[in-house]
Amino acid sequence: MKYIQDLKEGSSVNDIYLCRKKLSLVTKNGKAYESLTLQDKTGSVDAKIWDPGSAGIDEFDELDYINVIGDVTVFQGKLQLNVKRVRRCREGEYDPKDYLPVSDRSVDEMYEELLRLAGSVRDVHLHRLLELFFVKDRAFVEAFRFSSAAKAVHHGYVGGLVEHTLGVANLCNYLAGAYPILNRDLLIAAALLHDVGKTQELSPFPKNDYTDAGQLIGHIVIGVEMIDEKLREIPDFPALLSAELRHCILAHHGEYEFGSPKKPAIIEAAALNFADNTDAKMEIFKELLEKPVEQEWLGFQNLVDSNVRRT
Repeated sequence: MKYIQDLKEGSSVNDIYLCRKKLSLVTKNGKAYESLTLQDKTGSVDAKIWDPGSAGIDEFDELDYINVIGDVTVFQGKLQLNVKRVRRCREGEYDPKDYLPVSDRSVDEMYEELLRLAGSVRDVHLHRLLELFFVKDRAFVEAFRFSSAAKAVHHGYVGGLVEHTLGVANLCNYLAGAYPILNRDLLIAAALLHDVGKTQELSPFPKNDYTDAGQLIGHIVIGVEMIDEKLREIPDFPALLSAELRHCILAHHGEYEFGSPKKPAIIEAAALNFADNTDAKMEIFKELLEKPVEQEWLGFQNLVDSNVRRT
């Protein structure tokens, strides 16, 4: 299989890809064509079918796996596939793992590390709450392990939510050791729970797009609702501790313009915000720097609001 990251101008392809998007459009001259986004685990590429009614162009839909024959060209500085023939593939012709972006790290190993951090929380009520999520709720665990942490910005791959959550929790664990004023149990519990709402904000792979609830409510409020549901199973959970934990979740984006319903009012919420932002920004830089380009200067990058250079 020729992975998308290995495509080069002038080469030909005869391979299977996941059709991530499909649009029927019309040129300025009124000629119909189809615009596709093709995906595998290494990335995505724009593709065009300039004569969709011709022989060899079979029927297929978005999220189908398709066998594509075509040529690699460059348009406005980006690779593009000029599709000559295409057909929908049958199950057994492809392995879905080749087409979904996945974490470089083992999800099993990351989840075991996450469970160890959860087990280190000594407060009996917080410990019980974490257990209800990460041990007892098998449907949640399956969704959490398979989810991304974002549609595209950072950790946008299978296992991304586990990886981001673990990264934030490890940063919070460091902060709790460096600043004893922090309530470690509260901070670690908040870190592990801060993005649970993303299991409902984003649809499962291969789609990985915003759900109706994700668009209308968002993962922060969804997460607090999920926590509230579990808290009802712990009737003696202290009211103040419940409010502090939920406040940390509501404030973890730090600013109203970044989607936080509240700004941090307790030090643990501030620490969580710093850790969440740090892990996200480091991953954004990592993904930028891992792109297969040879230039030292990568140009202006909107996600970090700066012209980025390799060191």
